[in-house]
Amino acid sequence: MGSTSDKISGAANQAAGKVKQAAGKATGNNKLRAEGKGQEVKGKVQTAKGKAKDAAKGAVDRM
Repeated sequence: MGSTSDKISGAANQAAGKVKQAAGKATGNNKLRAEGKGQEVKGKVQTAKGKAKDAAKGAVDRM
């Protein structure tokens, strides 16, 4: 996966995770809240991975 697709997937997972957490909170469903938190964290990791790829590419390009 390229850096852009990592960042896009990360943002989508973060958004979906937040929606799941809100739905879980509204319905009192702790399992859904936990799934949402996990998905949000996964999204943050994907976004960070995409940014790291950009940084590495930038460093290589400057050499």
